[in-house]
Amino acid sequence: MSSDEVVLRVKHVSKRFEIYDKPRHRLQQMLFGRWRTYYREFWALRDIDFEVRKGECVGIIGRNGAGKSTLLQIITGTLQPTEGSVESRGRIAALLELGSGFNPEFTGRENVYMNAAILGLTKAETDAKYDDIVAFADIGEFIDQPVKTYSSGMMVRLAFAVNAFVDPDILIVDEALAVGDALFQKRCFNRINDLISNGTTLLFVTHDMEIMRTLTRRAILLKNGEQYRTGPSNEILLEYRTLIQQEEEAMAQRSLKTGGSPGHALTNKLDKGFGNMKAEVLGAEVLNASGEPCAYFAPGDRIRIRVNIAFHETMDHLNVNIRIRNKEGLKLYSAGTLNDDIAKRARGEGGLFHDRVFAAGTKLALTFELECNLGSNFYEIQASILQEERLDFTQETTLHWIDEAAFFHVQAHLDTYFFGGCADLKMHVKTLETEEA
Repeated sequence: MSSDEVVLRVKHVSKRFEIYDKPRHRLQQMLFGRWRTYYREFWALRDIDFEVRKGECVGIIGRNGAGKSTLLQIITGTLQPTEGSVESRGRIAALLELGSGFNPEFTGRENVYMNAAILGLTKAETDAKYDDIVAFADIGEFIDQPVKTYSSGMMVRLAFAVNAFVDPDILIVDEALAVGDALFQKRCFNRINDLISNGTTLLFVTHDMEIMRTLTRRAILLKNGEQYRTGPSNEILLEYRTLIQQEEEAMAQRSLKTGGSPGHALTNKLDKGFGNMKAEVLGAEVLNASGEPCAYFAPGDRIRIRVNIAFHETMDHLNVNIRIRNKEGLKLYSAGTLNDDIAKRARGEGGLFHDRVFAAGTKLALTFELECNLGSNFYEIQASILQEERLDFTQETTLHWIDEAAFFHVQAHLDTYFFGGCADLKMHVKTLETEEA
């Protein structure tokens, strides 16, 4: 298959479920359904339509109940669509639900062979891959114990190992990796990257936006069973965060007491941001140590990031925050005034930004200064102003958040100061002197 070849077509797929309020209604529908309907229709999916090409990594994101799991079950064939069709080419391996496809009475070894056979491998092919599967799962002697005795972590380790080592043409992963520990997750993502490098197509469902941004280049946003938007992952994730903010704002509006202030309508100002707009990020700029606009830095330079804020309502309990990402979408750093306030409180100091009150109509400029310890790359700055009821990030409301508020480059000097990777960890080399024999 060429890299331009479409390996998955989801063509106008819809899925309807019949909801019965009482058990007897099912029998009544069977007996008298010709004359009367005893169920309510629930459309979990409506007209989902997209294509995926060989080697492409596509994310599927949406709130709980948006239809993600239903869509994946239809793609894998465990559910049939009410309308539309799915066409796929090659072997599909799916990690949908914890231990799905495992017989709890069978041992891990028996389940490996059974699942591999379902995926189309012969016994000889499974024999050749068995040692790799067991080594990756790393569950020791439990491989010969019934799966019903496994912990959730052991279950997902074995399930992922089977699906990742059968050389699938399409790999589907639905949140299952959240169960594993950090080391296992790292190994899983390394294996996924290996599969992608070898041309495997990935469909990835997760609520972890950082992982979604890192692994995928295109994403599909589902909302209430509909294909709300499809596009580049960074744009879809911004849209998703906007939807979440809209729902939280609507909930807050419903909970207001009589006489409460409804605040401003939600907006996505500049098409790069979202928030309730009670306060607004007017923009951000990157400056050098002398306070002059600058777009290029070298490791060791001082960077100043100035964020300009306007208040449309009188506000307190605030946190102005910046986030730095590289061009690959990896978040390298995130901090703001609340982090500074937490450190001050720990030292017993006063003068917290969190305690200040800003009147409606006030404009504010804050400058964040940092040493450039970043590797050579192109960087994006996100800027936000948030209301934090507590000094612990647990009760947070987004007033305004903008992506791509500013940009800058870092270029290391190969002849004077160079390191590899994302950041300079300030490593020093110490040589132990030894006596010659």
